[in-house]
Order: sequence, then structure tokens, then C-alpha cells
Amino acid sequence: MFQTFGRYQYMIFCLCILCKIFIAFNQMAVIFYAPKVSYICDTTKAETCPCSKPIYDKSVFTNTITMEWNLICNDKWLANLTQTLFQVGVLFGSVFFGMAADRYGRRNPCLLAVVVQLVMSTASAYATNYVVFCIMRVLIGAAVGGTMVTTFVLLMEFIGNKNRDLISALYHVPFNLGHIMLPLFSYFFRDYKQLLLVTSLPSVILLCYFWLLPESARWLIAVKRTDEAIAILEKEAKISRRQVNVRKEVQAYAKTLSQPNAQKGSLADLFRTPNLRRNIICMSFNWMTCSYCFYGVSQYVGHLSGNVFINVAASGCVALLGSFTSIPLMRICARKTVVVAFHFLCAICLFALIFVPEGNLSIVLACTGVVSSFIVFVVVYLYCSELFPTVVRNAAVGFSSMMARFGSMLAPFVINGADIALWLPPLGFAILPLVACCVTFLLPETKDCELMTTLQEGENFGKKVGNTPKK
Repeated sequence: MFQTFGRYQYMIFCLCILCKIFIAFNQMAVIFYAPKVSYICDTTKAETCPCSKPIYDKSVFTNTITMEWNLICNDKWLANLTQTLFQVGVLFGSVFFGMAADRYGRRNPCLLAVVVQLVMSTASAYATNYVVFCIMRVLIGAAVGGTMVTTFVLLMEFIGNKNRDLISALYHVPFNLGHIMLPLFSYFFRDYKQLLLVTSLPSVILLCYFWLLPESARWLIAVKRTDEAIAILEKEAKISRRQVNVRKEVQAYAKTLSQPNAQKGSLADLFRTPNLRRNIICMSFNWMTCSYCFYGVSQYVGHLSGNVFINVAASGCVALLGSFTSIPLMRICARKTVVVAFHFLCAICLFALIFVPEGNLSIVLACTGVVSSFIVFVVVYLYCSELFPTVVRNAAVGFSSMMARFGSMLAPFVINGADIALWLPPLGFAILPLVACCVTFLLPETKDCELMTTLQEGENFGKKVGNTPKK
């Protein structure tokens, strides 16, 4: 019933990946709306503090939030605070929309998130002061968190076991393309207001979700709305020209979910039993580490010597390479093997940055750290969706995404450690992936296993029962 990849699944895939480019614009925009800037004080003719009348170097950027609201000297940390607040929004959005999607369906929370993302990202270009800008960044982050968890889980629930690894990797490619396109837009639009408008307005295309995005058939079956699921799957069979008795298959599948433990799940259910509790703690730590390293080191690359546009585009290109590299890795290797290996590679590259002076080699090492952490990010997205049953899958992805935000909230301030010592940022970024290598060994393997539906299946998974691969 969910084993093929036909025309209907292809349509859903195209719909879900549309938002990833705009997510990338919102996630990575801080690199260009709050870059490192130089200035001299009108009174001292040097870069000194305090400075009431700074004269900014506008040879690279004509206007940034630092220039707009004079975020220098004692207020310098406020520029990075905007990214932290954005990640706070993603944190709450991931949890809120994740829980809403498990209780009310995947479609409606996703539509709400899309509208908020479009409206707030466009309005942020017109923010009249720093406080308003920060509030809008929080709301954009909440919407981004919602679109991330709902579209990915919806996609995974429509894709058969055979194609999950391929589709989950390709799902991240538009994010990489957005990462690469952002420095291109920034090169032509050096004023942050123009940049925010140019990268926000095209997301109006996401409004097509209102007419084209279906509800998850798996979720409908899990909550005993089988007639609606049958209608969606019959439409899928007709579009994909599949000869199958949908009603018979759905009724047989629904009958297997009629046990007393097939109830609706909640975030609390992830922590009630020991096996699920261990899995969600270990998985969320992996997400936190990936986000901490990927977003932190990507922003750190923009602070290294050289052309900021080329440096950021290079890190985006290697992340794109990581997306494609993850496909054969997930096909050939176990999920756990890939996660451990690339966490370790990321840690080694970042430790090496401590001893390497700024230059081409430091950029290569930083970019290798970026691609390593992104490969792990791709894999843990799939790993998490496979590790938890349908009734709490969105809650699990949402909670893991929430924990990832703690990592990305901390990352900008680790970068500021360079003001104390140049070796502090790479050391700070290298520690967590090393710890994550050890934590990952506690997780069960999910490669080639059928998606689970009930809480009991989730609790049994990784024990002697309930984890037999089903190809």
C-alpha cells in the first residue's frame, strides 16, 4: 500500500521540497544581514569603543542591521542575538506544530506555518526598529520549524520503505541550493532590506499547498478515519495507474492497529517507557550536535579571511555534495555507521582548525566540517522518522528539532569567542560531535525496517521483538 513511488508521491515530493529553498534563505540569512563590519569613529578616526558616530565601511555591504541600528561595541552581541531568537522560534515552532500535526493531521498545521512564514519574512524587511525585527524573526523561526517537521513527516508517510533513504536525502537538496543561491542574491542586493524582500516574496508560490497538499493517509488510518484515507489512496492509485484493491488493503491494515495501545500519542509518550525514552534522548542529542556544528561552522566560514560570498557559496556547494553522498551511504551502510563515522570526521576537522592559520587550508577544513555535519543531518532526519511510531512520529521529529535549536542558538556566541582567542570557536565546535559518536552507539539500527505505528511497537523496537527488517 505504501511501497511504491508513483506520480502521486512524486507530486507530494515536489510540493514538500518547494519550501526548503525558502527555509534555507531564512536559516542562513544572518550571514549577510549581520556580517562582520568595519568602521571608524568620526571623533577618533579609528575603530574604537565607545563610538557615538561610527562611519561604516560600505565597500562590501551598503546596509546591514549592524549599520541600521549601530550594533557595535557593547551592543555587538545583539546582531547575533537575532539568529538566537530565530532559533528560539524554530524550537517552539517545531514542538507546537509537531504536536498539532500528530493530533490534528499533517496538512492544516503545515498550511498555517506556510502563511506565517510568508507574511513575517516579507514584513521583516520593513521592521522599524531592532525589537520589532527580533519579534518577526521569532515568528519566522516558528513557521520554519512547523514547515520543516510537517512536510518531512508527511513525505516519509507517503513514501514506501524501498525509497525512504533516497527521498529523504533528495529532500535536503533544495536547502543546499538555497544556501548556494543566498550569496548570489546578496552579491547583487547589498542592502539587507532588499535582500530580505527578494528572498521572501517568491515564497508566495507555497500557497499552492492549499489546493494540492493532501493529508497523510497513514495518520488518517492511525486515528481511525479510514474512509478519508481510502479516498486519498484511491486517488493515488488512479493517478499512478496502480491496479490494487485499496479498500481491502486499508481495512486489513487498519485491523492490525485495533489493539488497545493504538491510541493517539503525545510528546509525553516519548518519555513514559524506557526504550522510547532512551531513543528520543539519544536522537535529540544527535540533532542538537548537527545543528550546532552545521549552522555554527557555516557562519564561522563567513568570518574567515577571503571573499565572504565565495566562502559561503563554497560551504553551500560542499553541503550539496553531502546530500548526494548520503544517498549511496544510506543505501550501503547502516544508519548508525554513517552517523558515527561523520560525527568523528567533523570533530577531527574542527580540532585541526585550532592549529591551522586562516587561509585556504582553514576554509577547506571548515567546509569539510560543514559537509560532515550536514551528511549526519540528512541521515538523522530519516533515522528519527524510522525510529518512532506513527502516533508520535511528528512529536519525535518536533522534539528533536527543538533540541537542534539549542545547538544553533548557542553557535553564534561560540563564534564570538574568537574575540578572546582564535582557537576557541573550533574547539567549541569540535567537542559535541565527539560526544555524539559515543551517544549514537546506544541507538538501535532501523535500516530496511518497516515504519511502526503503535506505541507498543516503538517500545519493543531494538529489543528481541519488533525490529525484524521487512523489505
